[in-house]
Amino acid sequence: MPDIAVIGSYVVSLTVRVPRQPVMGEALIGDLFDMGPGGKGTNQAIAAARLGAQVELLACLGDDPFADSAESLYESEGVATQHIHRIQDTNTGVGMVTLLPSGDNWIVGHLGANLLMQPWHVEAFEPAIARSDILMAQLEVPLENVALAMELGRKHQVTTVLNPAPGQPLEPDVLANVDVLTPNESEARILLGLPPDDPTPTPDLASRLLDLGVESIIVTRGEEGALIVTGQGTEAVPTIPVQALDVTGAGDSFNAALAVGIGEGMELKSAVAQATRAGAYTTTHLGVIDGLPTRAELEAFPG
Repeated sequence: MPDIAVIGSYVVSLTVRVPRQPVMGEALIGDLFDMGPGGKGTNQAIAAARLGAQVELLACLGDDPFADSAESLYESEGVATQHIHRIQDTNTGVGMVTLLPSGDNWIVGHLGANLLMQPWHVEAFEPAIARSDILMAQLEVPLENVALAMELGRKHQVTTVLNPAPGQPLEPDVLANVDVLTPNESEARILLGLPPDDPTPTPDLASRLLDLGVESIIVTRGEEGALIVTGQGTEAVPTIPVQALDVTGAGDSFNAALAVGIGEGMELKSAVAQATRAGAYTTTHLGVIDGLPTRAELEAFPG
């Protein structure tokens, strides 16, 4: 099984399901509440560990009880904790999720300690990067740390996977160190400095990202699966139709399964197909961590 190094965030998710979107100023009472761990880095690290990978995570926690529960979670899930840093006098990241019965959601968050990650944290993480097969990162920590991690991954000839979420424009020198870029359709536009609803066809945008130095673009498209764009062409990979309960974390599940597949030596299309199934599995569960499949659960899905 592959060794995967992850640099990313920890965020406590507070989810309330409501029957509809509220109007401005309205107090709307929900019918379901869930509190659980999250953050893209944490989700992807745990998802990869459940699929059998050896995972080391670099993340920053605050000075509060949420940090205690995070460390217990990592230990129980088999994620190495040598590079989990507790930052004094600040809060652990939190995200407030409003969930509709359809499974769609919107999120308001405060990243807290995640924003206090420093380059020296990444430098201390270099040995973990060097011994890994795959390096994964997202954009919930300061960009300078992600850029440095991608540079170190390239230095040690490690396959780098960047999930550019939340979306923001990235300079070509950052993208040039990315082997596999995994935006959704709106993030692909934001990466290039365009509005998230820009009408340019997604394959054209992915081709522009390839020109900036990325080796492979995997665009996630929700119910439509994913789009693979490389120098050899474009190929669509469908997903499994499911009745979605909660789409939160589906992208993280996708990215982890993709990284594990690549680390196992799968062809890219096969790794993407595995990733779309993992993402679909996650949408059928309420709460992110409960929806991250083990290898046995993924192989049995759909049962």
